Amino acid sequence: MNLLFLGDIVGEPGRRAVRLLLPVLRERHQADFVIVNGENSAGGSGITANIARELFAAGVDVITTGDHVWDQRETAGFLPTEPRLLRPANYPAGVPGSGSVVLRKPGLPPVAVLNLQGRTFMPPLENPFHLAVTEVARLRTETPIIFVDIHAEATSEKIAIGRLLDGTVSAVVGTHTHVQTADEWVLPRGTAYLTDAGFCGPHDSILGREVEPIIRRFQTGMPSRFEVATGRIRVQGCVISLDPVTGLAQQIFRIDEPLANEIASVA
Repeated sequence: MNLLFLGDIVGEPGRRAVRLLLPVLRERHQADFVIVNGENSAGGSGITANIARELFAAGVDVITTGDHVWDQRETAGFLPTEPRLLRPANYPAGVPGSGSVVLRKPGLPPVAVLNLQGRTFMPPLENPFHLAVTEVARLRTETPIIFVDIHAEATSEKIAIGRLLDGTVSAVVGTHTHVQTADEWVLPRGTAYLTDAGFCGPHDSILGREVEPIIRRFQTGMPSRFEVATGRIRVQGCVISLDPVTGLAQQIFRIDEPLANEIASVA
């Protein structure tokens, strides 16, 4: 069984790339289940109901998010109506939406997705190291196939979550930094791990945004509007092959796919 995960989708260019390349990627990698991080998909900040529906229509099964989940005002009202759109699970009780879901598709075993957010250099949420253990134990009563998106800034925090959950989940993959790392491997007890999946969107940029305003901000310290860039659009993520009975990973490899100029011109 193969899971396809795509890193943070940035703005319209990222959405367009996913819409055009996802059918190709699904067929090439024989992907049974597709998860994406959509927290930057609305103009580079947050996600809307219409964008979530657009991604689901393109073939995405579950959307994870992170610290920008509330940037679009409508999201808090939409989250409780769409269980396939997750916010980090370590928000306090009573916050709209859910941090995990178990999805059942015809002909496949159930797949659970858990969305966590780190705390180092991030907003102070509940401790993900405590919640991860109890939530994974709960999800394992329904399925051994569990994918974890750890949305965090610090590399050490992501690795620590991977090590903590090794052998109890299928994969732990990091998001948030928008820079794809080259440390993919299957941990000793059978959990696939990657520190950061990268991002889907314009890579002739600074993390998906136009270059000059960000340089100007660093030079002057003055506020500046960070528009989504447009050039060199790529889709980044990873594919995890796993045993559908045990849920343990057999292989993980990165993907980094350009959106060809001739395809982009048609969009």
